[in-house]
Amino acid sequence: MNMLHIKYAVEVARVGSLNKAAQNLIIAQPNLSRSIKELEGDLGIKIFDRSSKGMVLTPEGEEFISYAKEILKQIDQVEMMYRNGIQKKQRFSVSVPRACYISEAFTEFTKKLNHDPAELFYKETNTQRTIHNVLEKDYKLGIIRYAENYDKYFKTMLEEKGLVYELISQFSYSLIMSREHPLADKEDIAFDDLCSFIEIAHADPYIPSLSLAKTIRDEIPDNVARKIYIFERASQFDLLSENHETFMWVSSAPEKVLKRYGLVQRKCTENTRVYKDVLIYHEEYKLTPLDKQFITELCLSRRRCII
Repeated sequence: MNMLHIKYAVEVARVGSLNKAAQNLIIAQPNLSRSIKELEGDLGIKIFDRSSKGMVLTPEGEEFISYAKEILKQIDQVEMMYRNGIQKKQRFSVSVPRACYISEAFTEFTKKLNHDPAELFYKETNTQRTIHNVLEKDYKLGIIRYAENYDKYFKTMLEEKGLVYELISQFSYSLIMSREHPLADKEDIAFDDLCSFIEIAHADPYIPSLSLAKTIRDEIPDNVARKIYIFERASQFDLLSENHETFMWVSSAPEKVLKRYGLVQRKCTENTRVYKDVLIYHEEYKLTPLDKQFITELCLSRRRCII
């Protein structure tokens, strides 16, 4: 199918006359008529009924012309794009755990974008889905979180899947709670101190080779009877600031976030379990300038926040 013939057919449909279309297109009428017949032959349909009143679209012709107009419009857009030297959009995508220091890094990263066209994708989810997003969903970067004792499991799995991994941070969880919480003035909080309060927890951890039930038992202490499971971070801050019985284990939060929601951060020396946040991406993927800029902000935020 000749694109020029499509253009001819659209013009004939617009003016309703071979003669007028030939004049507009600066082409001999017999040549235009032959081009329309060739197009009809290629498509196997009749586009026009020829009558004394001019060229009238058949039902099939009307359908074809509607598609043809869209095709020509897209061709014009592509030509305009490259003729005018319009830059290709920069694209950045990352799938991450729910962590204040990571979201702060992303915010600082967005402040330093230049004015070139760009599309950014930021997805908060658990480790299993992050690995899936990087492998199957065209997310270029991922950050996964797991307990240090599962390091061997993850490194083996990531290598088998052809993923590069780099340690971003290593930490033990701290506690955050409202300034009005009964334990807010206690500098070092013990596990038993938390028993009568309400824990806010992310309920979707993932460790290879283990059932979800066992994983949750390993990741979330059982000494607290009341728990609220949250799958996004906005609601957790509402609960922490408004319900003074709630608390949450976190990888540390920036001071400005604590002030914004009226929270305090406290240590629990009994909590000695170490966690890792690890950057992952395909081994054949080459980091872009945007990727490197985000990683720089991530490292800076980690230094400010992780205690």
